[in-house]
Amino acid sequence: MAEDRVVEFIAGIRWEDLPREVQEKARMCVVDNLGALLVGTLTKIGGIASEYARETWPGTGATLFSGGKASAVGAAFANACAANGLDIDDCALYTWGHPGAQIFPSTLAVAEDLGLSGRHLLSGLVVGYEVAFRTARCWHDYRPVYQSCGSWGSVASAAAAAHLIGFPVAQIHHALGIAEYHAPNLPMMRDVQRPAMVKHGIGWGAMTGVISAHLASRGYTGIPTLLGFEQYREWVEDIGRQYILPHGIVWKEYCCCAWAHPALEAIKTIASRNDIPVDSIARIHILAYHEAACLGTRLPATTEEAQFNMAWPVAALLLDGEVGPSQMLEHRLKDPRMRALASKVEVEESEELNSLYRLSEANDPEGKDAAVVSIYMTDGGKIESGLVNNPCYPQPGWDRAKMEEKFRWLAQHLLTPKGIDQVTELAWHLDDVGDVREFTRAVTEGLLSRRPCGRSDSGQGGFS
Repeated sequence: MAEDRVVEFIAGIRWEDLPREVQEKARMCVVDNLGALLVGTLTKIGGIASEYARETWPGTGATLFSGGKASAVGAAFANACAANGLDIDDCALYTWGHPGAQIFPSTLAVAEDLGLSGRHLLSGLVVGYEVAFRTARCWHDYRPVYQSCGSWGSVASAAAAAHLIGFPVAQIHHALGIAEYHAPNLPMMRDVQRPAMVKHGIGWGAMTGVISAHLASRGYTGIPTLLGFEQYREWVEDIGRQYILPHGIVWKEYCCCAWAHPALEAIKTIASRNDIPVDSIARIHILAYHEAACLGTRLPATTEEAQFNMAWPVAALLLDGEVGPSQMLEHRLKDPRMRALASKVEVEESEELNSLYRLSEANDPEGKDAAVVSIYMTDGGKIESGLVNNPCYPQPGWDRAKMEEKFRWLAQHLLTPKGIDQVTELAWHLDDVGDVREFTRAVTEGLLSRRPCGRSDSGQGGFS
């Protein structure tokens, strides 16, 4: 049975046996996820989740990056909520969602609680991602309603936790089965229509996964999972032989839903060819696929509404040259110039772009994650982007230098310059760290006092 192959992989993987490209991708995932987690502590959901974790799951085993400590379950929940708090965390092939914001907090919490090495944390991260790709693919095929990340992420987080705890194969089966059976029902598009802190259910996926592993360790039993269904054999049985991680991750440059990113890339394309006097824009027309069009153009009152939005990120990019914490947290949402520009954005669904996007999500080489943007000026002029594709799998251009640049862009709001240097150095060499508590201690010691993000601390200007 294919599930047996998955369980054997979870039980038997060793960091030193992994291909070099898998190891390097895992290190980059640590840096990316940590940046997302830290900056997410500035959000309201990050603060609420941490306060709740301290009260409900008290303990000293794992670090809450919003402050204090909790049990491994509490830290997994709270840090996962923060890691997706600004939607700057990774996306992945077959998942239609965000694996790292669940897997990294779960893995870190369990590894810290047990005093494990950096190598253990990294191998647990690889386990989580490889299980996430495959579980999500089966999950989305099996269920008629599009469910968000915390559903399949529960199983991936349980897999990572079971690996770190060192379960025998029988207990791993049960941990996965408990997680899948108790996985939350997350009707994604309802939150897109009315954005709220529930978002992708990231905290619930991490929490459910760690609880499921803890229950399995006590003899609690679970059902066989979708990973063992015969119709999914070919999607599953290559685990441990073919690694999806090296080509299956998309890293984000904008603090908003990935469905808005093709339009943002189209804006950048236009800006690279033309001077855009922003105050002379009459309207902005975006041609997009269905899911992107569903983001809508309402003016936001919360950061969640700003993230699940097409108009607000477009206005932010045109005015500030970036879509980051400084543009997406609540203090900026009343900016009259930003609101005026966002109100000029309109979105139209395209059947051609729908077809291209479906192929892209299926990893078909003919697929495209694309948009077309037209900017109409008050003098009657029109500037068009043409069809702009946002390359996904494999994603070009990311190396250590670019990843570290992103981390510094995010971490500047939370860490001292010395803290950033120390944390990045440890992250790139995490496999040499004997106890991950050394890593979490370096992060907490480097923290600044909480402060709101400024207009554009990166120094980038807008296109006006």
